[in-house]
Amino acid sequence: MELKRLDTEQRNPLTEKIDTLSTLDMVSLINAEDHRCAEAVKTVLPEIARCVDVIYEKLHTGGRLFYCGAGTSGRLGVLDAAECPPTYGVEPGLVVALIAGGDAAFLKAIEGAEDSLTLGAEDLKKHDFSAKDALVGIAASGRTPYVIGAMDYARSLGAPVMALTCCRGSEMSRHADITMAPIPGPEVITGSSRMKSGTCQKLVLNLLSTCVMIRLGKVYGNLMVDVKATNEKLVHRAVSIVCTAAEADEAEARAALEKCGWHCKTAIVMLLLGLDADAARAALDAADGRIAQALRQNREA
Repeated sequence: MELKRLDTEQRNPLTEKIDTLSTLDMVSLINAEDHRCAEAVKTVLPEIARCVDVIYEKLHTGGRLFYCGAGTSGRLGVLDAAECPPTYGVEPGLVVALIAGGDAAFLKAIEGAEDSLTLGAEDLKKHDFSAKDALVGIAASGRTPYVIGAMDYARSLGAPVMALTCCRGSEMSRHADITMAPIPGPEVITGSSRMKSGTCQKLVLNLLSTCVMIRLGKVYGNLMVDVKATNEKLVHRAVSIVCTAAEADEAEARAALEKCGWHCKTAIVMLLLGLDADAARAALDAADGRIAQALRQNREA
């Protein structure tokens, strides 16, 4: 596909004179264009929901989620994967991000790495990717060889493969089981897909990981109840979460957290059901780690 035909490469008629604007008009115009991103994502919510369900089933049965991308797309995948452990208390290897050129490419562009059809597959092999896992290929243009190679390898193993792109009828869509393609319109700066396309991709990745974690029981109400208290800020957050969820005061919350090794979900169940730490853990285990289900089962027993 010729670059000039891609949605991400079109020239935006609304910003053709952006270089002549005042600073306030300039930032106002860019902000107005950014508003198109949420609407673009709204058009692909059914596809995003299907992807959430697929990813959840894989993670719930012991598999992993892999992101694969290059440049900005790869960096956004790395960012989303890196934020899952501190936010939701999952192991670092549950959500894995691969970026063309390796970890060094996160900070500095490594030209040419994205043009290989074999490197993506090789990177998946290094992580023992299998049919138990799920892959989301990310590329604004929908044509990155590194990503397509990884997608083809994943499909050859029988793993579910999803595409996140910002171009209609992309090459990647022909290599995916499900395609998420929010189209925010031409970039403010022609071809600068780190802007609106990148914003769309970040919004979609937020939806994917957040909704999957909610379905896995990592959220109670709207509280991140599996957060790990690994620093002073997160200790305070853990106490606040338990206070809110259990309608307890700070002293009660801290006491419960100390008795259960600072595991928020256990402390919440302890306080709400009047159980000791061992009994609360057992109740959570019987409810697949879901607080609402543990409460319901105990009250029905």
